[in-house]
Amino acid sequence: MALFLDLADVSVRPAVPGDEVAVTAIQVQAWGATHDATLGRAVLAQLDTEVMRERWKAAIGSVPGPGFGVLVAMDGPRLVGFAAVAPGQLLSLEVDPGHRRAGHGSRLLAAAVDRLRADGAGEITTWVLENDTAREAFLADCGLGPDGTERTLAAGPRTVVERRWSAAI
Repeated sequence: MALFLDLADVSVRPAVPGDEVAVTAIQVQAWGATHDATLGRAVLAQLDTEVMRERWKAAIGSVPGPGFGVLVAMDGPRLVGFAAVAPGQLLSLEVDPGHRRAGHGSRLLAAAVDRLRADGAGEITTWVLENDTAREAFLADCGLGPDGTERTLAAGPRTVVERRWSAAI
């Protein structure tokens, strides 16, 4: 009797024009699932998905220079996550809430680090919104840690705190 394992076709690739639709949808879904209590439903309800989609389209289609890029995680033919990088920085990393804990975030972070290294970075930094304990645990498991820097942002009627995390790469 032969045993066949159904292995998922998972990968990370550079984003291509057209991916901005899925990237925007994932960002909105992920923020809603993760930051509802911190940002508030009113703020999340005011997200302008058309503007977000146009910004992602520009980020994917006309990279401003070396060190910038958008990567996407694929689960078979379906785009399930993304990461955006700038020189030395992880600007964003989100995975569709229905596809979390399947390794997509780890693959995206590894690809982002590879991209940053290839562009000459020796460190990675990223910002974590307060109360995002799942992201903190994920980053800590990946070797990043808070470096003591904080910033306060206006998020509609609220102010929120972000903490910078970093690691040598």
